[in-house]
Amino acid sequence: MRRDRPHPLTGFGIVILAAALFGTLGPLSRFAYVAGMEPLAFVGWRAFIGVIAVGGFVAWRVRRGNERLVRWTSLPSRERLLLGVAALTGFTLNFAMFIAFDLVTVALALLAFYTFPAMVAVAAVALGRERLKRPTVVALGLALAGMVAVVAGQLDPSAGIEFNWLGVALALGAAVSQAVFVTISRDGYRSVPTDQAMTVILMTTVGCALLIALATGSAATLIYPLVEPSVLPLVLFTGLFAAAIPSLAFLTGIRLIGGLRAGILMLIEPVVGVLLAALLLDEGLQPVQVVGGAAILAAAIILQRSAGDEPDIEPAATPAVVDGRPARLPGAS
Repeated sequence: MRRDRPHPLTGFGIVILAAALFGTLGPLSRFAYVAGMEPLAFVGWRAFIGVIAVGGFVAWRVRRGNERLVRWTSLPSRERLLLGVAALTGFTLNFAMFIAFDLVTVALALLAFYTFPAMVAVAAVALGRERLKRPTVVALGLALAGMVAVVAGQLDPSAGIEFNWLGVALALGAAVSQAVFVTISRDGYRSVPTDQAMTVILMTTVGCALLIALATGSAATLIYPLVEPSVLPLVLFTGLFAAAIPSLAFLTGIRLIGGLRAGILMLIEPVVGVLLAALLLDEGLQPVQVVGGAAILAAAIILQRSAGDEPDIEPAATPAVVDGRPARLPGAS
């Protein structure tokens, strides 16, 4: 490992933090819906608060001189295209899952969605970006099996399993969106600092949610938190701790340790979600879910122990030229 590169544990810790915070979305969304919010409004407000938080972070760094704004026109056309694709997949992921949850059992939708780490692995190998060594294959298999155990434990046969081909297809489509996002975000727009890239991505989600609300005649639902201020604390908490912070952490982790390992570690998300559901929503925790969670944690340990055997991953971002001078990136002093 080069001395100027962060220790692998740094990237692992950042992705695990992102997974844990994203895992709060299940209970938080449930609380929001009980309070009267519609799913599309929840998605839009979550992203809107995230934009304010991340944009404020960018402004703070720029004011301190730690970072320079990268102009859209200064980016190579390829990077503009890939950042645009990443931003759109960030929205389609959320929108597809929102519809899927209405059509099929939540557990079935999650089973379909969490196939994305396998998609990322296939893409990484096909593109020649990463090698599937034995420890990585074992970790991927353990994590996927653990995820199936954790999520399948939520299925209640006595209540019946609601199956709909369109719902499953949408959940798989969301998985494809996530896989595309992870794959191209490793170094697809390397001239753009992480926080500025995430600002663009979250702004795109806000814009798309607004357009869909206007097109479907449901724009009035977007102002619900203003009509019912009691829901604002929940919205603010969600936007900060389930959007801004984990989104920044996830993209940072992808750039530090690569999409394959980041995708596997993100399977900690359903473990956290199930634990929180058991604690906050009084949903039972099945023994098979405990075993599944242990398998995912074992996969994370295998990945961490084998990290030293992996070749160094090149820095994800290089300074962009802005006004004839190199643009400083996050972490620069």
